[in-house]
Amino acid sequence: MNTDGAGEPSAVGSLPDVGSVPGAPDSVEVFDTTLRDGSQFEGISLTVEDKLGVAEQLDWLGVDWIEGGYPQANPKDAEFFRRAAAGELELSNSTLVAFGSTRRTRGRVDEDPTLAALVAAGTSTVCIVGKSSEFHVTEALRTTTEEGVAMVRESVEFLRAAGLRVLFDAEHFFDGYKANPAFTLSVLEAAAMAGAETLVLCDTNGGSLPHEVQRITSEVVSYFDGVRIGIHTQNDTGCAVANTISAVVGGAEHVQGTVNGYGERTGNANLMTVIPDLTLKMGIETLPEGHMEHLTAVSRHVAELVNLPPSPADPYVGMSAFAHKGGLHTSALARSGGATYEHVDPAVVGNHTRVLVSDLGGRAGMGMKAQEFGIDLDDRSAAQLSERVAELEAQGYVFEAADASLELLMRKATGWTQDFFDVEAYRVSSYHREGDASPTAGVDLATEATIKVWVDGKRIAAVGEGNGPVNALDEALRNALNGRWDALGHIHLTDFRVRVLEGSKGPGAADTAAVVRVLAEHTNGSHTWTTIGVSPNVIEASWEALVDGITYGLLHDRLSRVG
Repeated sequence: MNTDGAGEPSAVGSLPDVGSVPGAPDSVEVFDTTLRDGSQFEGISLTVEDKLGVAEQLDWLGVDWIEGGYPQANPKDAEFFRRAAAGELELSNSTLVAFGSTRRTRGRVDEDPTLAALVAAGTSTVCIVGKSSEFHVTEALRTTTEEGVAMVRESVEFLRAAGLRVLFDAEHFFDGYKANPAFTLSVLEAAAMAGAETLVLCDTNGGSLPHEVQRITSEVVSYFDGVRIGIHTQNDTGCAVANTISAVVGGAEHVQGTVNGYGERTGNANLMTVIPDLTLKMGIETLPEGHMEHLTAVSRHVAELVNLPPSPADPYVGMSAFAHKGGLHTSALARSGGATYEHVDPAVVGNHTRVLVSDLGGRAGMGMKAQEFGIDLDDRSAAQLSERVAELEAQGYVFEAADASLELLMRKATGWTQDFFDVEAYRVSSYHREGDASPTAGVDLATEATIKVWVDGKRIAAVGEGNGPVNALDEALRNALNGRWDALGHIHLTDFRVRVLEGSKGPGAADTAAVVRVLAEHTNGSHTWTTIGVSPNVIEASWEALVDGITYGLLHDRLSRVG
């Protein structure tokens, strides 16, 4: 619970009372590597347009540095830097950084293709990685420690002579420091003396723990008095964020990470958590004033660009970060607001409080959810509806995942009835004929749906064809309602999920006799909503979710025009 000096809950909307942390700086630089390290996350494959879009989001967020990738790694990264240099990427808050490595073993800096690509990338700043572990120098590079130090020193000198600002990532730093601190420090010394402005300590294998990171970072900060020290952590022990925070407590003034923690293996430090932890909990400046509220929007926008679902449980920015389900919680929220069960005001990071209506929520939660929807629900109706929701959830409904269906249910509890259309009946038939060539060749599939609805007192029959029953039913309903509401043309089904519910079968029943739950997601281009259907018949469950989705879209189009 947030408290002020008197021990009472702080007002909702106020920031926690934070003070300086001994050893920690007043501000840190934020270096985002989503476009480089983050893109190595399994399942991410960014086009050049995607990379430009992510960079624009990061600039809007206000990070100091955007690492765009390795100009020589592949044609896409090379094109990204060409287009950025040509003016297609206009940055207002951030500086674009090209990434590369030191010169090759026993090579010449003036003949090294990696260093040449960095100079040609068109950025004012580069970040190069070099090995700072004796083991990796002697075993991976198969060279001497003297050559390992020279590779770092000469590379930084070359890039500085070309007029570039240089950041140095010390690869395998923590493992190397634990094994041979003298050599590891000598690598950092070479980079600093050659002109690197920031020395980044990398937990490349992700195996370090917070107490180790804080101690070692503090020792390095003391050793390099006046040189900026940074931190780059991986999440292999689940400690990437904690390790980053520990490094800052140890004196690091530069943090590296990615949006939503994307990164190789188990990911990188999640900047969506690191940034608010540092600023809201420790009073350390990270983003420009007024930019913290962009966190949630950036997190979700980038998730869309990389085509991965955002994690609802992510701190600060997740859909569930400020969601409340238990009756005790919702009752306290109704009386005292967010200060009772929210550690910060959600609006500070661009998120909002959500009340999840379920069989655990009770009357208070139902009333708060109605207020969220703008529905006037009296105590008696809230209590009755709470009982009804409990009954429906026992049948398999989950309204916390289907706000649109819940809102329609609430409106019906107040006496509202939708007047767009009334369904009299529907029928679905499928035609399937096997071909003679192979299991896939020559198969003829067709699905036809017929529906009968009443609209403005008129009985309308319509037919729809599709590649399955849901598509055919959708087409049939749209054909029946064609031309009556312009908004219908903007409503589209974007996701459709079916789940067989455990424990729904009777004794001796086959798996195919189970009750199914359908979640259907619709959008009108600016707003997205989810509806639910539950039935032993998958087509009936699908139809229920489909009808609710279209009804919700038409209703909110009407409300937006009259309101």
